[in-house]
Amino acid sequence: MLNRVVLIGRLTRDPELRYTPNGIAVVTFTLAVDRRYTNQQGNRETDFIRIVAWRQLAELCANYLKKGRLAGVDGRLQIRSFDNSEGRRVTVAEVVAEDVRFLEPAGSRQEGRPESDSSADDPFAQDGETIDISDDDLPF
Repeated sequence: MLNRVVLIGRLTRDPELRYTPNGIAVVTFTLAVDRRYTNQQGNRETDFIRIVAWRQLAELCANYLKKGRLAGVDGRLQIRSFDNSEGRRVTVAEVVAEDVRFLEPAGSRQEGRPESDSSADDPFAQDGETIDISDDDLPF
């Protein structure tokens, strides 16, 4: 039998870190994942998938993931049922993460900073300018 889920998407809000009564870390967040195909209007539909991570992985996610960040999740699908506060039986589908990849550098999507092609961010903006290097600077 095989139960494996691989997702890439953006977080819809900051992860929520909690601890069990035994002190085990658990984090939950929702990943927005675009579908592969477009609808009749030409737009891609999005699935919002609940992710759960435990222990050290939970703490890493809480520390490094933020709303809007791109993340890759590798895990398994879990279906569980419980009685909510109103006494109703609720069934939840979620992915239990076994590995989470942070697919963007920590400072790449800062709040208030527009995403643009700034020459300060372009490592090749000064391409073509001469570089003054003496023979003493060469390692050979």
